[in-house]
Amino acid sequence: MNLTPAAVRKQIAAGAPDPLYVILGEDDVEKSALAASFAELVDEGLQAFNVERLHASDLSSGDRLVGFAAAVVDAVRTLPMMSPRRIVEVFQAENLLVPKRESEAAMRALAQLEALFASPDPQTTLVLVSAPLDKRTRMFKLLAKYATVVECGVLADVAEAQHWIRARVAQQGMDIDPAAARMLAELAGFPPQAREKGPTGNTPRLRSEVDRLLLYALGQKRITVDDVRAVAGPAALQDDWAMTNAIEAGQPGEALRQLAMVLDAGAPPEKVLGQLGWVVRAKFPQIAASDVRPAIEAVFRTDVDLKRSAADPRILLERLIVELCAGKRARAGTRRW
Repeated sequence: MNLTPAAVRKQIAAGAPDPLYVILGEDDVEKSALAASFAELVDEGLQAFNVERLHASDLSSGDRLVGFAAAVVDAVRTLPMMSPRRIVEVFQAENLLVPKRESEAAMRALAQLEALFASPDPQTTLVLVSAPLDKRTRMFKLLAKYATVVECGVLADVAEAQHWIRARVAQQGMDIDPAAARMLAELAGFPPQAREKGPTGNTPRLRSEVDRLLLYALGQKRITVDDVRAVAGPAALQDDWAMTNAIEAGQPGEALRQLAMVLDAGAPPEKVLGQLGWVVRAKFPQIAASDVRPAIEAVFRTDVDLKRSAADPRILLERLIVELCAGKRARAGTRRW
């Protein structure tokens, strides 16, 4: 079963959690905040006995992997102490669920987990906090069958965006006015209610704006609507094609400046690469015919590097822009583009 973070919080508030959760995603702030909320299921005075947190940070050997899997099973099978429920949380769970090496020990560890997932303890809630998992793997399919899968970083509406903002701000020891959080969410394009076609807000832009806001409000205890207006305000008017126009003109400095603006506004690197690919396909045959082949190769190489996370996306795109502008700079004195 798949649930949103908001739906899981409703389960927690109602005191009716599922026995097994896997919390996935790149958003470590949201994942940690959601995992921490499970402690609310246990009275504060009894949490020391009934909330156990394990970290799968170093499972480099088969023996450690088997030992850690056994520790998770033991923690789940331990009866609650003076409480109707026990919580077991496993952080960096991807190291446990997807061993780096295939071995007999890894198979034994996974077999222990599979038996646990198929027959969870009714008095214990197991929460696995993980990086994104390959949905084609047997382990993910097993989790999809037995666990409640929660993807973090996928915000569906204003309410979810507001909750994410509050959690991010609270992590820095600050608070934010509800109206200010809502303004940020609306500026990033989140709808009042989730839509059937999925998220419509600009989550990368929201993260960027919140990070800028936290820097602006450094030293303050509370962030206000005025702070949001000063830092975010209405979306800056920007020519979507200024970057590609600069490339056509052979102006790498201006193209790099426009790239920084586009990325800082939250544009996905893949979208920027698509725009650069369009310039090569549609414009280069007319304005730089001899550069078409190397330009296509540069775009293809950048696409591969982005997919395998070979370097920071910004650096990869900057390198590509410099390459696309290089031929024009060499001929700038002999021909106008």
